[in-house]
Amino acid sequence: MYRNRIVAGVLAATALATGAAACSGDDKGDAAAAPAGSSAPAASPSGAPSAGGPFGPACSAVPASGKGSFQGMAADPVATAASNNPVLSTLVGAVKKAGLVDTLNSSKNITVFAPTNDAFKKIPKETLDKVLSDKKTLTGILTYHVVGQQVAPDGLGAGDFKTLNGAMLKSSGSGDSYTVGDDAKVVCGNVQTANATVYIIDSVLMPPK
Repeated sequence: MYRNRIVAGVLAATALATGAAACSGDDKGDAAAAPAGSSAPAASPSGAPSAGGPFGPACSAVPASGKGSFQGMAADPVATAASNNPVLSTLVGAVKKAGLVDTLNSSKNITVFAPTNDAFKKIPKETLDKVLSDKKTLTGILTYHVVGQQVAPDGLGAGDFKTLNGAMLKSSGSGDSYTVGDDAKVVCGNVQTANATVYIIDSVLMPPK
């Protein structure tokens, strides 16, 4: 009986930590979900990571509930999870055009650097349209955003990762501030899906030529 209570408590705390919308500001919902006496961690107001939860200023744009929320995304493989998140709709469309949905969903223990819709808007429309119509080029760019291992936030401090594209990708930073590639900033990091850790970034990564 004592062991069962411990296991149940751990599972409950894990579910709360995974589903907490770290920067969503929906504190009332989280408080209502937490049982009395729960010590499940919440993110600090600054958006800094707390006990492995999501962090960053753009986390506030992630829905507080439903399939597109942190809790909802944790239940689905990464491409499906992203498709339910409104801030990643352009990325999802690109993944579908490249035919990478099944590849991403079936991969195990990966890390995905996911550009926001605004990140794609930084690319001139004519250039973006050209890339989206060229499956080979598009696939090369998208696979440069995927690393074949799960990377925790502290692993981004001085990271040097081989991507599914085959090229290397560097990262740097500390605390709640990380840069990926030349200048892409992590704006909502350490988001968990069923098979991946996701870092939402503010720029599209371009593989070296």
